[in-house]
Amino acid sequence: MRNALRPFIKYPILGNVIIVALFMFGYVGFTSLNTTFFPPRPSRTIMIQASYPGASPEEIEEGIVTKIEDNLKGVTGIERITSMSRENSCSITIRVLAGHDANIILNDVKDAVNQISSFPTGMERITVYRREPRTFAIDFMVSGDVDLKKLKWHARQIERDLLAIDGISKVDLSGFPDEEIEIAVREKALRAYGLTFGEIVTAIKNANVKSTGGKIKGKEEELLIRADVKGYHADKLANHVLRSSPGGAVVRLGDVAVLRDRWSEDPNRIYYNGKRSVRVSVDNTNEEDLFFIARTVKEYVEEFNTTHGDVQCIIFRDGSEIINDRVDILVTNGILGIILVVLFLGLSLNPNISFWVAIGIPISFAGMLMIAPFYGLTINVMSLMAMILIIGILVDDGIVIAESIYQHHEKGEKPIPAAINGTIEVLPSVIASVLTTVVIFATFLFLEGGLGDHSRDLAFVVVATLLISLVEAAFVLPAHIAHSKALCRRSKSALERRSEQVIGWLRDRLYTPILRFSIRTPAVSIAVVIAIFIVTIGAMRGGVIKTTFFPYIEGRAVSISLTLPAGTPEAVTDSLTHYIEQKVLEVDQAYRREYGGKE
Repeated sequence: MRNALRPFIKYPILGNVIIVALFMFGYVGFTSLNTTFFPPRPSRTIMIQASYPGASPEEIEEGIVTKIEDNLKGVTGIERITSMSRENSCSITIRVLAGHDANIILNDVKDAVNQISSFPTGMERITVYRREPRTFAIDFMVSGDVDLKKLKWHARQIERDLLAIDGISKVDLSGFPDEEIEIAVREKALRAYGLTFGEIVTAIKNANVKSTGGKIKGKEEELLIRADVKGYHADKLANHVLRSSPGGAVVRLGDVAVLRDRWSEDPNRIYYNGKRSVRVSVDNTNEEDLFFIARTVKEYVEEFNTTHGDVQCIIFRDGSEIINDRVDILVTNGILGIILVVLFLGLSLNPNISFWVAIGIPISFAGMLMIAPFYGLTINVMSLMAMILIIGILVDDGIVIAESIYQHHEKGEKPIPAAINGTIEVLPSVIASVLTTVVIFATFLFLEGGLGDHSRDLAFVVVATLLISLVEAAFVLPAHIAHSKALCRRSKSALERRSEQVIGWLRDRLYTPILRFSIRTPAVSIAVVIAIFIVTIGAMRGGVIKTTFFPYIEGRAVSISLTLPAGTPEAVTDSLTHYIEQKVLEVDQAYRREYGGKE
């Protein structure tokens, strides 16, 4: 180890080149990283969706869901199956076991579903697909003093515009039910024309088509034959011919029925500040960047609002704000950490030493970011949490090595021998300390399930940063200390002398007696540790110390859920939601008056 360390101390330019290279490649690696809300994870979810118009949830459960679940019992690699039956449709979610290829399981599931031959006659085609992983990026509302059809038209146009942008592929709309055409047949008209309801249904199916009939080749041109009589609105369907006679008499659909465009009975509605609205949700896949999506959508919303007066877009939730908050915490903690290291280490040892120890923080992060693209890391809430967590640990190895070098120099050794001997003396202990932490966090890389998917980024950041920090502290830091003014003889300032007196008093008057007592009476020391452990366990069992899977973060939204008995009329639900909304607005106005908030 001494021979490996000697070239770095003898030629300090080598360490400087390594630092410059780390910062350069670290910057390149950082700019190539995508931003996601949660760590990207492979898709292990298979979806089965089926539609059975006019069926109740019980009929769908018995005729579709149960048969599919029974046939999937023999498929290997399925962790769990979750199903949901509702009116007219159902969905089955299949979770694939970790370690199994989801594509192979997908083919097995398709084969198992295709083997079922006893599905109900009126059921539409079943869809089986592997759900692509996606995370939340940004939501905004399309709202204005216009009717719902106008809002939907604007929302569809916004959806097309956003999907046309490279880097945005997942846009969902909500807040409006499906559109449908209601055909109310008049019984007297049926009898007058001698028609039956079945004849009308058949005539509509046969006439409302859009198909290609081939082509006719000529000497100079080709003619395509197409039948395009498909109607998407009530006024188009009204002209469909139901029956014609040799004498030229024609019975049209509008003669025997009343047609009108209407919304389906699905009460899917969204209001924003009391106005009917459509919600546009934009997600990102593993390959897409959250910051790019959020920035692009904000620019589009701003441009849309300047060109439209009757309809406006309002940002409702922005995932990039949460990431920016974590970045601000990271930057703030990093700056404070460097300042505190320089301050306290400068008072106890030497200001120059404290500077070179503190510079190890950005060097370690640069080295981690350099190799991050090869691992597939993204900037997300977990990786940022790991960076915030590791800041306080990075300088530990540097402080120990720097203090050892400084102690050897105080004993009379020259700077270069002091740097070599001081580093070699404590290096085994420093390596053992760092590797202990590395081993603990490395276990997160082998966890399975959802916890493992979310914690692997945390483990990589901690392990990679600590290892880079260890290399920097073992080879680069001693060279900087040996060739800087850190080991030069100088007179100490009054502040430094006073600091040494305080540290000496704490060492001799407080720490030394406690340490001596603990060594002389090991039974008492062990008893104190056991007592503290018992008290801690009791506090956790008694609820004094709360436990939670993730730390509580104060949110910016308050959710109110209203549950009513099945069969409650839609008007009752609407009246209650409007009542709750009115009360919320009253509370909001009261807080604004009390605290002087803006309208």
